[in-house]
Amino acid sequence: MQVNDTTVSSYVGFIVFLAASAGLIQLCWAQSDDRSPDARAILKRGTIEAGGTVGYWDEFLFPTEAHSASRRAIFIMPRVGVVMTDETDAGVLSGNLQVLVEPFYGWFKNRFSADTVGASLVMKYNLLSFGRWVPFWDVGVGVLWTDLAPRIAEDSSQVNFALQTGPGVQYLATTRMALTFGVRYHHISNAGIGERNLGLDAVLPYAGVSWILSHEDF
Repeated sequence: MQVNDTTVSSYVGFIVFLAASAGLIQLCWAQSDDRSPDARAILKRGTIEAGGTVGYWDEFLFPTEAHSASRRAIFIMPRVGVVMTDETDAGVLSGNLQVLVEPFYGWFKNRFSADTVGASLVMKYNLLSFGRWVPFWDVGVGVLWTDLAPRIAEDSSQVNFALQTGPGVQYLATTRMALTFGVRYHHISNAGIGERNLGLDAVLPYAGVSWILSHEDF
């Protein structure tokens, strides 16, 4: 993988963002109440999450000559969602199901710049047995527009679909705020509506912040 100034700057920017998030954890820890936030008491059915994340989209290539390049992008992903179910009693795997809507914007830079904009519907399973730490796994499907196509060999349609899944963890800094860290496998393809449909596969680490609102707040 070639490394240029743009790539280095992108990595540095993402690392700075993660470092700032880590510092925010320490600040919130120091300012939080003596009583530690507990996921079971906070993430109940009907609880609303609103916030956003920033991610670094890094394409990986399968062994084929059809790929024209390895691409990278910065993704901005606001989110809003609601906890849909009561807790499922499954021992250490006890948790509940959350549904989120994630609009997103991505900026690609490799050989030429390009943009993508779209939205995904995400299903997220929260594990509630770890106090203020909330491990989760999510899976999502979305639709997007991108001007990567038809300029690349992998895709000939500007309308595409996105599939994504992966683990993560949220840290309940307070009863009203959570820091989010995760990584996803992210796939973009046109599902055969274009002449070329090899698709793009990437790893998408991300981090961000959310505000937690209960129905009692309304």
